[in-house]
Amino acid sequence: MPQQTNALSPSAALRAGMRDGVPIAMGYFAVAFSLGIAGRNAGLTPLQGFVISILNHASAGEYAGITAIAALAPYWELAVTILITNARYLLMSCALSQKLAPETSLWHRIGVGFGITDEIFGISMARPGFLEPSYTYGAMVVAIPSWAAGTALGIIAGNILPLRVVSALSVALYGMFLAIIIPPARKDRVVGVLVVLSFAASFGLGKLARALSLSWLTGGTQVILLTLLLAGGAAALFPVEEEGGQENAG
Repeated sequence: MPQQTNALSPSAALRAGMRDGVPIAMGYFAVAFSLGIAGRNAGLTPLQGFVISILNHASAGEYAGITAIAALAPYWELAVTILITNARYLLMSCALSQKLAPETSLWHRIGVGFGITDEIFGISMARPGFLEPSYTYGAMVVAIPSWAAGTALGIIAGNILPLRVVSALSVALYGMFLAIIIPPARKDRVVGVLVVLSFAASFGLGKLARALSLSWLTGGTQVILLTLLLAGGAAALFPVEEEGGQENAG
């Protein structure tokens, strides 16, 4: 059966999106504050951190970009690193495009795609029937400025607070990444093995680059190579089966 059009008007959907975006915004602020500390260590100004977070809404992608900036990586390396770390949003965009009504304009599709994050994608996909773009816009209006403001304030705090406090706050970002990878690693043995392999491979490749004086094998290039090798190998050896199997024809 075709999906039913969402009964909410654009204005009502906008308000609903803003309401549902409040808890997301609160969580984003805390995470972005830690990213701001990392940005401060990379030499970014509060304005630069704000602009980066307005344009890049992924914690892993932004942290990878900040790390590349701190390492004075070339632009191509920075671009490829961001592309790889944010590649999952390509799949989310494809899924969310099927949630929009067929007559939805290209500009609305671009606007919704610009604001896709894990959480905004989740609440948008959970809407009944076709997605009214105003709902996603409402969540974006609340969540994304909070994300950008958190980054900027983290950089400001990093410039004001003592060095010991800044170093302690930097650890919070590693805690965030542990919170991301541990739950799926506990549920899926393949993911758990890949996490351990990624740690070992990253450590080993870094040692090899220094031992052989491979100046071209920078931290960003290592991330690119290991992501392609490990993720590609896992996808080839352990493909994820589609849920529910094939649908019956008819």
